[in-house]
Amino acid sequence: MLTAEQVLAAQKANVETLFGLTNKAFEGVEKLVELNLQVARTALEEAADNTRAVLSVKDAQELLALQAAMLQPSAEKAASYSRQVYEIAAATSAEVTRVAEAQFAEVQQKFAAAVEVAAKNAPAGSENAVALVKSAVAAANNAYESVSKAAKQAASVAEANFQAVASTAVKAVEPAARKRA
Repeated sequence: MLTAEQVLAAQKANVETLFGLTNKAFEGVEKLVELNLQVARTALEEAADNTRAVLSVKDAQELLALQAAMLQPSAEKAASYSRQVYEIAAATSAEVTRVAEAQFAEVQQKFAAAVEVAAKNAPAGSENAVALVKSAVAAANNAYESVSKAAKQAASVAEANFQAVASTAVKAVEPAARKRA
């Protein structure tokens, strides 16, 4: 049986975890805001530079060369921005996952301990019911671990695919930029 102190301690730990996760989420949002401000500042500076460059063009050929020169860095910057957003999201998600897994492991331990205490105090003749409960708990833990591993593998595959697509997109723009130059 849980005492009032145990319930209060559990609630306090849950509140601390919640605030910790909220802080991590805000850190991720802050990083995204900083990134977006940096990108906006850079884009404004580049727009001014590009406008000056376009206004100083003397003929159509020079304009085409200028346009081609501007195209390649834009694709690379877009890919870099996407990569940075993904990295911020992945880091924030990893931290939340780490905390959630630690919390789940703690709950799992406490539940297993409660099952053991209940099994020791179970009336005679209930061995089959206790074994069934232990078996169900073990099956649930195995299922969770399988799902967790599958989710981690899927995230790893998704990250590899994202990196491949970003790299391919940048490489695809290179020949087009060279042709215009």
